[in-house]
Amino acid sequence: SLLVNAAGQPRKDKFSSFPRGTKPNSIPNQKIEDPVAGKFNTSSLATMRQPLSDFHLIPPKVMFGVLKEGCTYAATVILKNVGMNFSRFRVKPPPPRSGLRVIYTPGPVAGLKAELEIEISAMITGGQCTGGLKEISHDIEILTETETLLLPVRGNIL
Repeated sequence: SLLVNAAGQPRKDKFSSFPRGTKPNSIPNQKIEDPVAGKFNTSSLATMRQPLSDFHLIPPKVMFGVLKEGCTYAATVILKNVGMNFSRFRVKPPPPRSGLRVIYTPGPVAGLKAELEIEISAMITGGQCTGGLKEISHDIEILTETETLLLPVRGNIL
């Protein structure tokens, strides 16, 4: 359970403290006009200043807290499309040494949301040790049509 850490104590960071999605750290992509991308061509959208393709992450970061070595933990992140166009995304697989795995269903996200299951296997293989804890820190890259979103994942292995 994510309600308690590996020592059996209640976690300080609650996932429910992120009620709304926020714009995550991102790197803009060079946009090349795609003739098959889903677009709305109506006059009411011609004067809009809001981006037509934009994603928010709920929660904007994943903090696993203290993890017990040898166990596997999971958290769900929602990728919400807040733009007007439908957009596709894919997740760049994290390196195997990080112990992270992202489970999701690829495809278009049209005014909806997609769920990303972030799974971490708590194993000690290199990294920074701080007072008997090994710190896990990785930014998962979510590649969209217009930008690359960075989802920070943090934790400590006991």
